[in-house]
Amino acid sequence: MKGLFKKLNESKIFKDLSPQEFAWVLYDVGNSAFTMLGCSLIPIWFKSLAIGDAPGQISGDNATAYWALATSIVTVIVALIGPFFGAIADHKDTKKIFFTTAVAGGVIGCIINGFAMNWLLFLIIYILAKIFYQISLTFYDSMLNDVTSDERSDAVSAYGYAWGYIGSCLPFTVALIAYVLGPDMVGLISGGLSRMIGFGVTAVWWWLVTVPLLSNYKQINYSSDQKGAVARAFSKIFKTVKKIAAEDKKVLYFLIAFFLYIDGVGTIIDNCINIGTDLGLNTVGQVIFLLLTQVVAWLGSLVFARLSKKKDTVFLIQICILGYTAVCLYALTLTKLWQFAIMAFGVGCFQGSIQSLSRSYYAKIIPDENSGEYFGIYDIFAKGASFLGSFLIYVVKKIGIRTGGIFTIFGSHIKSINVAIGLLALFFLLGIIFIRMADKAPQSEESKKDIQE
Repeated sequence: MKGLFKKLNESKIFKDLSPQEFAWVLYDVGNSAFTMLGCSLIPIWFKSLAIGDAPGQISGDNATAYWALATSIVTVIVALIGPFFGAIADHKDTKKIFFTTAVAGGVIGCIINGFAMNWLLFLIIYILAKIFYQISLTFYDSMLNDVTSDERSDAVSAYGYAWGYIGSCLPFTVALIAYVLGPDMVGLISGGLSRMIGFGVTAVWWWLVTVPLLSNYKQINYSSDQKGAVARAFSKIFKTVKKIAAEDKKVLYFLIAFFLYIDGVGTIIDNCINIGTDLGLNTVGQVIFLLLTQVVAWLGSLVFARLSKKKDTVFLIQICILGYTAVCLYALTLTKLWQFAIMAFGVGCFQGSIQSLSRSYYAKIIPDENSGEYFGIYDIFAKGASFLGSFLIYVVKKIGIRTGGIFTIFGSHIKSINVAIGLLALFFLLGIIFIRMADKAPQSEESKKDIQE
């Protein structure tokens, strides 16, 4: 296995990456498999366990509502504990230990998830596994400064996003084949066994491609003063928030914009499969289109990476926001599988780009000497993405259930999930207003520099 990774690193595609950079990129390839499973097959498996007339089972609308609520719970928990683990990451010789523990917790949770036969237990285990997954990303992101130089960090980070999309396709294809060969199709594999295979192959892939990072990583950067690091981290965050609100309107307006539009982005990613299942679309077709969306996302990231060398960053972010706004409004008309495919491909065009462009623009408008503190604020929003949107879906679904389908007054094809996704357009429209305000606002003296560099 070690020889295979070495040959890949020496190939034409990855030859420009050092062994540590290559190992760092590989972890994105690994954890993206869990992300892909989480936005496609896992919601389907959850609904197959939850929906029914038997005692303890629930309706389809309730299943979507509970899934959205669970997503909100995860994002809130991760947003709150993020600064704590960020402070731990600054301790000498601890980052690798905690990163390994978080990955192991996520991988084990992923495996156990495949054995859960009760929908509530299934949901609880998934929540725990996703929390471990998100914690691992906190340590993973902080490793970037240890594995590469400042000059190469943008390129290496972009490699992680791009190859994460493609790398997740291999284990997901195996999981999809197991799902398709279930009892409804051929009868060779039971529904329970297909879930075990799907979760199992994802977990094994996730762990295997993490091994090079665990083997090669060495922590270089750490805080020399370790006493009270966690308490200081929270104290600094509160002080930084006050400082931004009082002195730096450019950063303040951008964070408000980011909070709004990235929540919409996260909500669509986490709930995309629920849109199709609530509309009664063919689940296999949905999943296949989501798999193809990974390729679209890969190509979209590369296109915007090239455009970023010629076009203004804020202009490109606005293009991405408008693209997502169009997707949300288009969801109001969604009734057929081919329409779902168009929506999924539309999301793929902007998914990675809006995240990478936002991160790079934020880095340009904050003071370099306090970047850690400022990114602590940024990560709260980034890790907490989809809280408001998922909660909105939960509320809209509950309204639809209690009113007996009130949204049918807008047309027979309109269901609560159409309305919920359509309302997310408000998040993006408000986001574009605030990012334009951020672009026009003067930069603080402390962080003043040429943001077009």
